[in-house]
Amino acid sequence: MNPREFLDILHTAEKLKDTLRHCTTSNRRPESVAEHSWRTALMAMLLRGEFPDADTDKIIRMCLIHDLGECFTGDIPTFAKTDAERAAEDTLLEQWVASLPQDTAAEFSALFAEMQAQQTQEAKIFRALDKLEALIQHNESPLDTWSENEYTLNKTYAFDAAAFSEWLTALRQEILQDTLDKTTESSAKALSEKEPRPKPENA
Repeated sequence: MNPREFLDILHTAEKLKDTLRHCTTSNRRPESVAEHSWRTALMAMLLRGEFPDADTDKIIRMCLIHDLGECFTGDIPTFAKTDAERAAEDTLLEQWVASLPQDTAAEFSALFAEMQAQQTQEAKIFRALDKLEALIQHNESPLDTWSENEYTLNKTYAFDAAAFSEWLTALRQEILQDTLDKTTESSAKALSEKEPRPKPENA
């Protein structure tokens, strides 16, 4: 890969810094796709000791590239993305990958194929982390930024993706507990604010 080819890849990937996701940060700033990919990769690195037989470097590479298709289509929440939109994203991504230097194109193609097939431990770990990171971010975002369906999704989503691993299933349970704590606390606060305040005795 020559320096110009290297820069061209980075210029394309830079679009993910400005591609916003549905979720916000804890300070209400819209989250970028690049930020989601970064923290998913960090999760993989931190879990190296929990999956000693897995190729952590490969999982991190999966995490870093998995949303590159959104450079061309933008981000559409999983619950809203249609099959046609997925197909369009896949086509544009494949065309871009095919234009890359041969070694890079081969590596990216192999990683995307492995992620899609979901047959290896690495692909399964990646898929679980991708989904769980989104749930963690929702728990960190203010509750009034949630869409109505996310109150249910944050309680039910991604249990299937984590089911192959006892540790990841335990993590999903902890995330669920955070969701329950967050929504229960918010409901209690809202109820308290609606209750009439007692009048002063001398009123």
